[in-house]
Amino acid sequence: MIFQLNQIINQLGKEKGIKKEIIVSAIKEALEYAARKKYGQEKEIEAHFDENTGEFEILEYKEVVEAVTDPELEIGLVEAQEYDPDAQVQDSIGFRITTKELGRIAAQTAKQIILQKVKEAEREVIYDEFIDKKGEIVNGIIHRFEKDLMIVDLGKTEAIMPPREQVKRERYRQGDRIRAFIKDVVLSQRGPEIILSRTDPRLVLKIFEMEVPEIYEGIVSVVSIAREPGSRTKVAVKSRDKDIDPVGACVGLRGTRVQKVVEELKGEKIDIVQWEEDPARFACNALSPAEIIRVLVNETEKSMEVIVPEDQLMVAIGRKGQNVKLASKLINWNIEVRQEGKAEEALKQAEALFENKEQEAMQGEPAEDAEVLESEQTASEATTQEVKEQEASVSEEAAGSEEVPEDDPTVSEAQPQQNDADEPSHKKEETGQGE
Repeated sequence: MIFQLNQIINQLGKEKGIKKEIIVSAIKEALEYAARKKYGQEKEIEAHFDENTGEFEILEYKEVVEAVTDPELEIGLVEAQEYDPDAQVQDSIGFRITTKELGRIAAQTAKQIILQKVKEAEREVIYDEFIDKKGEIVNGIIHRFEKDLMIVDLGKTEAIMPPREQVKRERYRQGDRIRAFIKDVVLSQRGPEIILSRTDPRLVLKIFEMEVPEIYEGIVSVVSIAREPGSRTKVAVKSRDKDIDPVGACVGLRGTRVQKVVEELKGEKIDIVQWEEDPARFACNALSPAEIIRVLVNETEKSMEVIVPEDQLMVAIGRKGQNVKLASKLINWNIEVRQEGKAEEALKQAEALFENKEQEAMQGEPAEDAEVLESEQTASEATTQEVKEQEASVSEEAAGSEEVPEDDPTVSEAQPQQNDADEPSHKKEETGQGE
């Protein structure tokens, strides 16, 4: 069977971007499948393509033998030499199969196989093209919306932008042009799936590379990016050349360069700060425009406490904590902002607590036992003081009375007590005299 398919192959190759060898292989496979379906799977059938004429033909091969046992697969030596005088035993001789012998059903099957193979090859070509573009910016036209999913036409294929990759404050319509970041390329059963993003921080980096020649050439490098899509982005930059200011290079003359980035991000605010190797200085730059008094660094926990004046507290924290949150992401440290006075009070409380713990460790007694002991001592002192006051009061009353009646029972009782109290002293004196 001979097919004039050279023009079709060339046309498919140009339209789909598929190599000629892939299309030829697909057609050969389809023709062989159709022929085996017609004549049987046990047949040895091969399809061939003539590069010079651009024609296809299907050949059925039979083995040359001296004695034929299976006429479907073998041919005698004498008969074989009629077709080829040089034929020998164990050679294979091919016989052409005409188009009419295949039939309409087999031809339709071959057509379906060719279309399937070409489509698979087209998917592979698209995948190979866009997998190399992963991490780059691509331009497209919004084709349609499927619920919250945005479908973008890229020319050769379509890409999707999930809701999580869309900026909430941005609004698009069907037919609008859009520039997005190729976040991922996945080869699925339906073909290559290209995922676009407008929220990825790398989108900001790629736009800066397009607008700032120093970044594209590698003189100025972007160290880190912290972003809240649609609201604000902080970018830390450094320069390899001491004579070039990295922040000034990104801002441009009168802010022309950074303004183009802001326009591309639909009005998103951009803060460009100088990268510093010292985390404390880097944090001060990241929290700009707030004024910093001092920074307390805890390298073990990668955290720092930033002290600011009272009037700079809201500036450092930002609206809904946005400024300090982005600064923490930018330097990859945990930042806590405190007002100057409150920070000193907190520091004193921490020092006092530390001293109390040291005293407890030295004494070996818990703080609660010390408090109970102190309260008991205070109560004992108060009781002693009350007793002394009562005795003094009784002494004043006794001294104030000049005459006491003889029949007063108080005196009669007090005198024996006085005598009893004096008796031991007389006995002691007598004992001393006897000795």
